[in-house]
Amino acid sequence: MTLRQAVDRAAKTGLVIREISRFYRTPCFPPGAGPDYVNAAVRVETELSPAGLLQLLHDVEHEFGRARAQRWGMRTLDLDILLFDDLVLPNLEVFERWHGLPLEEQVRATPEQLILPHPRLQDRAFALIPARDVAPHWAHPVSGKTIEQMCAELPEDAVVEVEAL
Repeated sequence: MTLRQAVDRAAKTGLVIREISRFYRTPCFPPGAGPDYVNAAVRVETELSPAGLLQLLHDVEHEFGRARAQRWGMRTLDLDILLFDDLVLPNLEVFERWHGLPLEEQVRATPEQLILPHPRLQDRAFALIPARDVAPHWAHPVSGKTIEQMCAELPEDAVVEVEAL
């Protein structure tokens, strides 16, 4: 499976893999853009900076045939940083602007820099449910809510779309 191979490849670059969630199937987004996705969360330790880790993940994606031609387009692999310790990057103002961006603007806009924690984490069952497997008690540095609490606040229709494999 590509996802497992990508985790193994990332581990060979010096990332210390501490825990891997179960794998989950979710519908592709936007609907009709391709086959269903397989999602997972991985808890790692690294000496890399957030920007260095992002570059490493992009390098692994490239090795697996990812071409970044279109945002939210078909892709062979999509590796994201959801959170990095308790960091808020690049700053609270930028985080809050992207956090409050309506979905129709999210589709058109692309951030020019890494934003952490991921500004839509609390809205994404496909990310939160796997993250709960590896870091249920991690508290969001802005909202103060744990991943477990954010999962409990997800709408039921979003939760049922995330199917454990």
